[in-house]
Amino acid sequence: MKGLKSEEKIKIILHRREAMIKLCLSACMHCSLCAESCFKFHNHSKDPSYMPSFKALHSIGKIFKKKGKLKDEEFEEIKDLIWNKCVLCMRCYCPVGISIPLLIASARAVCRERGFFRTYDVITKRVEKIKKVLTK
Repeated sequence: MKGLKSEEKIKIILHRREAMIKLCLSACMHCSLCAESCFKFHNHSKDPSYMPSFKALHSIGKIFKKKGKLKDEEFEEIKDLIWNKCVLCMRCYCPVGISIPLLIASARAVCRERGFFRTYDVITKRVEKIKKVLTK
């Protein structure tokens, strides 16, 4: 996909995974049983935003519905869901058979194309120091 614009790459990502995304999003029964398999959900006082289904529906679901055309603020919210609230440990269990990790991985792929990815405080601080030195 070298030489393509970010928007074109996102279209390709969504197109390649379209059937799987549509099937998974339409099959979700919102039963919340997947939450029981998520240690992040349990470690954060059962906050609903840590439920695997919530993370999938509010990340790739939103991206797919809007065909990847989201505002930066929306990508920031999705970034928090798919990197800070999910470690992609693959333990998600869906009784219907939805591959939640594949949905989260798809959302991560789209976000990376738009320049939204996990950042670490230590690295961010080092980058800021380097920028200061370079701008002097």
